[in-house]
Amino acid sequence: MEKLSTFLRHMTETTMTKSDLQQSILDILKDLRGRAHLIDVAREIWSRHEADLRLNDLFYTWQYDMRWAAQRLVDEGKLTKIGHTGIWELR
Repeated sequence: MEKLSTFLRHMTETTMTKSDLQQSILDILKDLRGRAHLIDVAREIWSRHEADLRLNDLFYTWQYDMRWAAQRLVDEGKLTKIGHTGIWELR
C-alpha cells in the first residue's frame, strides 16, 4: 500500500496540468528570445513535457489547451499575438 501511495504522490507531482501550460509558454518564449511561432512553442512543449503529457487526458487536448493558455496570457498583458501570423511575443 505504501508503494501505491508513493507512486500516486509522484504522479500528481509530475503530471502536467492545463494550468502548467501558461508557465511553460512563458519559459519557452524566454528561452527563444521572447518571440516564436506557436508551432515552435508547441514543438518545445512536446520536447520538454512529452512524458508528462502522456500520463493523463491532457495528452489528447494539450495543443488546444496551449492556445487557450496563450489567450489567458494575452488577457493578463503578458503576451502579444502578432496579427494572424501565429507569432507570440512576450510583453
